[in-house]
Amino acid sequence: MEFRLLGGSGFKVPVLSLGTATFGGGNEFFKGWGASDVAEATRLVDISLEAGMNMFDSADVYSDGLAEEILGQAIKGRRDQVIISTKATFRMGAGPNNVGSSRHHLMRSVEGSLRRLQTDYIDLFQLHGFDALTPIEETLGALDDLVRAGKIRYLGCSNFSGWHLMKSLAISEKYGLARYVAHQAYYSLIGRDYEWELMPLALDQKVGAVVWSPLGWGRLTGKIRRGQPLPEVSRLRNKLAAEGGPPIDDEYLYRVVDALDEVAKETGKTVPQVAINWLLQRPSVANVIIGARNEEQLRQNLGAVGWNLTAEQVAKLEAASKTRLAYPYFHQTGFSERNPFPVAV
Repeated sequence: MEFRLLGGSGFKVPVLSLGTATFGGGNEFFKGWGASDVAEATRLVDISLEAGMNMFDSADVYSDGLAEEILGQAIKGRRDQVIISTKATFRMGAGPNNVGSSRHHLMRSVEGSLRRLQTDYIDLFQLHGFDALTPIEETLGALDDLVRAGKIRYLGCSNFSGWHLMKSLAISEKYGLARYVAHQAYYSLIGRDYEWELMPLALDQKVGAVVWSPLGWGRLTGKIRRGQPLPEVSRLRNKLAAEGGPPIDDEYLYRVVDALDEVAKETGKTVPQVAINWLLQRPSVANVIIGARNEEQLRQNLGAVGWNLTAEQVAKLEAASKTRLAYPYFHQTGFSERNPFPVAV
């Protein structure tokens, strides 16, 4: 397993991590992802560690805290062997202060996660979304206090816009507060918007991308083809889970899948392995979160590392997934002599 530095920090993380949204299945939304109990989760952790993948990503809202509880049980007795990343900000209760990135909510969220995970520190703690109602100074001050208290080792954010992240980094620098070294963002062969502004920002400010949903919300599993019904087991069959994902045009999806099929045949790899390997060759990417309903899916996704696509295969995939850029990004590509960003897509 390859390890990479996480953004501008000195902390190394494996290029793959196991997402735990499939743990628990505690409500209708997350049942569409999976429902691993403690025994199955422990087996998945065992397989991950055997492969050198020692990072596990969770969030307080995954099955209303149940995913963190199951992860805590699955890693019991081997905390020193693993890297834990988790998230907070989304609503965790009916009260007016049970949501957001206020000092009040973040302090309670971290304490709750520590209790459920059965640990006294979190390696990477990320804000799950941007809270525009809380002053950024308040949010970063609270996070800095948690870092200084030893409850958090490194900070990250998730699903931020470019200006959200850049303003936060500027405030950290202005006041000498702990800064974000990671941005957990959606990025896939059928979702390349990350490249427009967030990737150039990440490269300039040394913020490592931790990629979620590398298979485009279950659409790049190799089981979805033109003219074929959805597979029997798929989050896309769960109405709540399907509607919670990024929208995608069917013909665009089929075009990308056709290219993936071609490259998969050339390499002798599976469609998901090719899709994940492409991401691992993209600028700023430090880690890709893989999900697994079961042992078979986990072993297959682990096969995405240890080899690389050729330049020609990368070009084929990028040509198939190319989309028209929004303004001002399409305009900026005409000035690549002096402004090479955004990355051409």
